[in-house]
Amino acid sequence: MEGHEALVSGTKVKFSVLSKFSMNDGRNFVMLPGLMHGFLGSLYIGFLLLLLVTWLSRNLRSNRNRGPDYKVRSKNGYLFYKQILFCCVALVLLNVFMCFLNLFYWYRNGRTNESISAVQDTFVGTFVWLFVSVYVRTHVSNSRESRYPSVLRIWWVSFFSISCFSLVFDHVDYTQKQYFAAQFVVFDALSAFFGLLLCYLGLSGKSDSNEGKTINHLYQKLETVGPSITPSTTRSVFSLVTFSWIQPLIAKGYKKPLDLEDIPELDSGDSASGAFSVLRNIIVTALLSLVLTLASYVGPFLIETFIEYLNGHRDLSEGLLLVSAFSVANIVACLAQQHREFRLKQVGIRAKAALVATIYLKSLTLSAQSKHGQSNGEIVNFMAVDAERIGNFSRYMHNTWLIAVQVSLGLAILYKNLGLSSLTAFVATIIVVFTNIPLGSLQGKFQRELMKYKDKRMKATSEILNNMRILKLHGWEMKFLLRIKNIRNEESHWLYKYVFTMTMSAFVFWIAPTFVAIATFVTCILLGIPLDPGKVLSALATFKILQESVYTLPETVSMVAQTKVSFDRIASFLRLDELDSDTVEMVPRGSSNTAVEIVDGNFSWDVTSSTPTLSNIQLRVVHGMRVAVCGVVGSGKSSLLSCILGELPKLSGDIKLSGTKAYVGQSPWIQSGTIEENILFCKEMDIKRYNKVLEACDLKKDLEVLSFGDQTVIGERGINLSGGQKQRIQIARALYQDADIYLFDDPFSAVDAHTGSHIFRECMLGFLESKTVIYVTHQVEFLPDADLILVLKDGRIAQAGTYDNILNSGTDFIELVGAHKEALLEIDYAGKKVISDVMDVNENQGSEGTMKKQLKEETKNSQNGKKRQLVEEEEREKGKVGFSVYWKYLTTAYGGALVPLILLAHTMFEILQISSNYWMAWASPELESNEARAGDSKIIMVYVAFGIGCSFSILARLMLLMKAAYETANQLFYNMHFCIFRAPMSFFDANPSGRVLNRASADQSAVDLTIPYNIGPFSFMVIQLLGVIAVMSFGAWSVFLVFFPVFGICIWLQEYYQPSARELARLVGVCSTPMIQHFSETISGSKTIRSFDQQQRFKDTCLKLIDNGSRPKLHVSALSNWLGLRVDMLSSFTFISTLIFLVYAPEGTIDPSTAGLAVTYGLFLNKLQGSVIKKYGNMGTIFISVERIFQYSSIPSEPPLVIDSNRPDHFWPSHGRVDIHDLQVRYGQHMPLVLRGITCSFHGATKTGIVGRTGSGKSTLIQTLFRIVEPSSGEILIDGINILSIGLHDLRSRLSIIPQDPTMFNGTVRSNMDPLEEYTDDQIWEALDKCHIGDEVRKKEGQLNSTVTENGENWSMGQQQLVCLGRVLLKKSKILVLDEATASVDTATDNMIQKTLRQHFSESTVITIAHRITSVISSDMVLVLNDGLIEEYDSPMKLLEGKSSSFSKLVAEYNMRSNSSRTSTKTDD
Repeated sequence: MEGHEALVSGTKVKFSVLSKFSMNDGRNFVMLPGLMHGFLGSLYIGFLLLLLVTWLSRNLRSNRNRGPDYKVRSKNGYLFYKQILFCCVALVLLNVFMCFLNLFYWYRNGRTNESISAVQDTFVGTFVWLFVSVYVRTHVSNSRESRYPSVLRIWWVSFFSISCFSLVFDHVDYTQKQYFAAQFVVFDALSAFFGLLLCYLGLSGKSDSNEGKTINHLYQKLETVGPSITPSTTRSVFSLVTFSWIQPLIAKGYKKPLDLEDIPELDSGDSASGAFSVLRNIIVTALLSLVLTLASYVGPFLIETFIEYLNGHRDLSEGLLLVSAFSVANIVACLAQQHREFRLKQVGIRAKAALVATIYLKSLTLSAQSKHGQSNGEIVNFMAVDAERIGNFSRYMHNTWLIAVQVSLGLAILYKNLGLSSLTAFVATIIVVFTNIPLGSLQGKFQRELMKYKDKRMKATSEILNNMRILKLHGWEMKFLLRIKNIRNEESHWLYKYVFTMTMSAFVFWIAPTFVAIATFVTCILLGIPLDPGKVLSALATFKILQESVYTLPETVSMVAQTKVSFDRIASFLRLDELDSDTVEMVPRGSSNTAVEIVDGNFSWDVTSSTPTLSNIQLRVVHGMRVAVCGVVGSGKSSLLSCILGELPKLSGDIKLSGTKAYVGQSPWIQSGTIEENILFCKEMDIKRYNKVLEACDLKKDLEVLSFGDQTVIGERGINLSGGQKQRIQIARALYQDADIYLFDDPFSAVDAHTGSHIFRECMLGFLESKTVIYVTHQVEFLPDADLILVLKDGRIAQAGTYDNILNSGTDFIELVGAHKEALLEIDYAGKKVISDVMDVNENQGSEGTMKKQLKEETKNSQNGKKRQLVEEEEREKGKVGFSVYWKYLTTAYGGALVPLILLAHTMFEILQISSNYWMAWASPELESNEARAGDSKIIMVYVAFGIGCSFSILARLMLLMKAAYETANQLFYNMHFCIFRAPMSFFDANPSGRVLNRASADQSAVDLTIPYNIGPFSFMVIQLLGVIAVMSFGAWSVFLVFFPVFGICIWLQEYYQPSARELARLVGVCSTPMIQHFSETISGSKTIRSFDQQQRFKDTCLKLIDNGSRPKLHVSALSNWLGLRVDMLSSFTFISTLIFLVYAPEGTIDPSTAGLAVTYGLFLNKLQGSVIKKYGNMGTIFISVERIFQYSSIPSEPPLVIDSNRPDHFWPSHGRVDIHDLQVRYGQHMPLVLRGITCSFHGATKTGIVGRTGSGKSTLIQTLFRIVEPSSGEILIDGINILSIGLHDLRSRLSIIPQDPTMFNGTVRSNMDPLEEYTDDQIWEALDKCHIGDEVRKKEGQLNSTVTENGENWSMGQQQLVCLGRVLLKKSKILVLDEATASVDTATDNMIQKTLRQHFSESTVITIAHRITSVISSDMVLVLNDGLIEEYDSPMKLLEGKSSSFSKLVAEYNMRSNSSRTSTKTDD
């Protein structure tokens, strides 16, 4: 009551203005605080009227001076508009708070004139500053002026002056022990502070001056030169401390969706090239962690003192001192936490960048043997999962020593309050920790198994995506989808175990405070240690903090285990053998006339094998020599080129190379990018040389047909080019490099006869006339022009010399030439006739020229619409993640039935936990002299009962969440993969595999382990926040007056921040795809990259792509901390307001136990509210992974695999007749027609050869037959059934094909021959023998079970083609398609294959696409295609009779280039 009387008397003294004013003593006038506050109220009203008049006059002038379309350009950046507005809004909130505080005292103490004056003063102040805020927002934000209006500037100076006077007067009044003046001290201090800011900001605006680099000028610089500004270049301390340097990016993202070019460039220390130095950041984060830990324990340490203050005699100075201590600790903790988080994320981003760069550099130098053990999918996992996990470990790296500090501080506080009982708390904490250690160990074990199967799945997925066209042609995609599902099932088995151990760890985390509290309080009662609310609440707050340590330790142990697994995996990869850089000795150009020399060379792909791949190689090639390499399939031709390049491990001998080199592989390696970029290969454009290269490679005609010419973007692996076009682009790339030594690995196999002759003549004999050329070929007709011919057999050089010399010196070469001669016999007579008419044919090309002109015109007309590239930028959603995404995710498992049960379980847990804490605080005696409200045993029994209820509730919630998350992840996985496998080939043509792999790897991992354990805790935190506010409202009802406005501001900040954060998160996903794609391309093309000595360029590209991925990551982290700091500060304001209310509350009005409980919960309001807002913002960010998966779960599907109402009978097709009517085909709506109206028939049991220039539509016709591409119009009938009317599986399973690109899958010979497991071993052996590879398989260890590596890399191209032939021999379909089936084999093997086909498919319809005329000359019919139209279709002999026949010209060309070899053979005979 004495305090109450003092407060009332203070109020009377404060506002008794009239009595004091009647006195003539000047000293009393200046010492009247009430008079000053009353005078300030009068000023408020006067200023409001003046500002209103000014506003009206400005509006009248502006309406007279500008027209209806007039728009002003804002310069508010120079006026510090945002900072001024912030100060005005802060003064509004301050006056609102004081108004409610005065109303509270009015309610408690009754209405007096003084209290009415105080309320009026703050009410008018609220209204005035609200009006000023609106005026600044509406007028100044659109103003072109460089200064604020004079009335505002005068007012700000006046307000600051009066606030300073009032502060002095209130301080004097406070020193005279008039307690009520204390609130005015705080109020006037804050008013003076904001007044000072307003004066500084309002008087320092400049129009065009560059002086005074303040915070706002930094914003201007960031906005105009955004990409050059980084945090390290920000010199403003305020900007660094408050994360304001990211503000311009947030503002831009709020106005429009952000793109990569909007994001500032990385600081040199954050870039991939400079990311290896992180020591400084580690030290800084260690200091911040220590400061945060110390600040977080201030609250539990002071709670008992604060409750004693509320229970005892209140000294206002002591109360305000306690409030100040709480406030400073809270603010320091906020700053330390946000800066610690940002720095740790920065360390993680740098660590990941350094690891990815290291992995990439290693992949560039892997030896061939090491490469066979690592698939693209595994290396993608190294960079997408393992490096990411190691980067994430940065958040845990200080926990090992921090936990010791936290536990020590917690035990010290407990010992201070509870004495020896703290030892029980320590033992209980140790028990909890040791309970978690085995769980952490199990987590590590399960995670290793999980990653093993994830690697296996990604490896299989990568291989399948790269060969999806083959799978669809054979109708195997569903079988391979089942293979992926089986691997996923194994992965899910370990995923379930992993998340179960996570659930158990979380269970221990949630029950740990209750368990430790029960043990401690029981010990207190047994030892007779008195429990009062202060000690109980201090202990509960300490247990809550120790809970974090208890949970952090096993989480840290688990993270250490996971990180160790990732480190070990990456380390094992980095320890793999690299190419020996000393294998090839580089000799300076000009020091010798020898270009290539191999002496006593022995080489082996497997250095442990007793049989070398190449043995006793002796070779010397002088500059300018042309060397041809030939031999049967598997003789070592490609290996010889590899040893010259230094790719094949050397067992003994010496290799010397003089000059630069260029390499053209047997399988074309094409980069994603334009045709021009692929040819230039980063060399400067020399237009004259460029055009010569295009002419030499016969590419100009192809470029004329393409919509964008040489600017056409090539899809992944050249997916939108024909095999011949890819090969010629690869040759053009080599020619443009102007190297000294050229190595060609059978470059003519993928091009037609005419184009092959052109390339050989223009490139080998013309363009490279003065160069050293070593070329592998199966085509004997290209051998006579070689200066040296090497005949390889079983890895040895069986013969070497000129064509004529070796023809007379051994049998191996004679066998090859004899096979070629045999093939030519079939066209010998016709060939002679055609050769004699070649000149006549060449003179009669007018009609052909007219036709080509017409075709070009048609092409032009078809492209008049909007041009679009086949491969376009990855689709990226804009704006908020739609509600439908959240809803579909939540209802995926069990229709969402588990969601309300999960929320109910956690609500029960929160209610029971609050009840248990309230029970302990309420039942304990307030003072040691007072009696407890319940007996000791009853207190503990009730508390234990509440604890058991909490345990069951939290266990139910965790188990339900785990089940829902597990089922949802699996459902999303299966749905997405089903849609991907059922997607049409156009999807795979337009989307590089990296996009799919990114979703199958990173996004699926997020759905497995990240998203459910973010969305769950978010909902739980919301429930906790409501519980905290409810508890605080019991102790201090005024918390609602502050909480709701503050929470509203937090939501507004989150909404302001969210657009930028969301788009940056999307950019993180989008920017990771090019890195994955670049990885895949580099690995598959590493041999070519090294042969051109382009490693450094590819390394630079990799670093740039890494930086592009790091930029949005770093800035989204900064955005998160920008929001977190502001939300934490606002939450601190709510907590501090509650403390001030409790300090000023009269004695007896609030129960100290309830107030103490409110403060205890309020300690965690700061962290909890911040977490809720941040997680709410992060929900939209992390759910982008779900959004991306849903994108690929709604891909338009191919037509049905089976149409039950129209299934062909089991024997269909019985005749094999194919009728094509007016067939038109294009690859997309925006693409030109490829087939322009084809009509023809392939009769049953006949052999039809399809020939034509590269790109004429041959392969497109075959793809349409298999419905890989759907016709735009027209129809195809097989035995009278329209193929569009039946299911895809019914169609494709009844046809057989040997594709242009031979394909083998990772597995065994048996699984490659019979993926569907339909045949016996005897049948498989029979097929292998028929295709002449059975003996080779028998030599291998394991035979049918011998290993086939990814993409069949341990088999030669010819051997792979023979295995593909074996598959169709097993299937024995009525219709067989050969798409360049013998392109990769020698002529002798080709002849054997042709004989095999004639023997075993005599009753089948065989459609053959071939570049070798010998492969089609014996056909019943020949179809000649030209630019998508049928140019000729008749029997070979009839076509050869016509002088102007295109087929005649092809045969003539083939005979002409074969003439020299045939002449030599006849001479020998």
